[in-house]
Amino acid sequence: MQQFKVSGMSCGHCARAVTQAIKALDPAAQVDVDLAAGVVQVDSDVPAAQLEAAIRGEGYEVSAP
Repeated sequence: MQQFKVSGMSCGHCARAVTQAIKALDPAAQVDVDLAAGVVQVDSDVPAAQLEAAIRGEGYEVSAP
């Protein structure tokens, strides 16, 4: 399980955008978005750097949890 601290997420649309970006890389990924904590947990074999890039591509800042 990989965990990312994501800034700028505030609603269900944000959660869906991040989830869809990750699933575009790995359709089988399990994604859990905690809007209140600003944390995204991903169960996937895709390297963290690629997942971070996908999240950044949606316009969000990613930092170490």
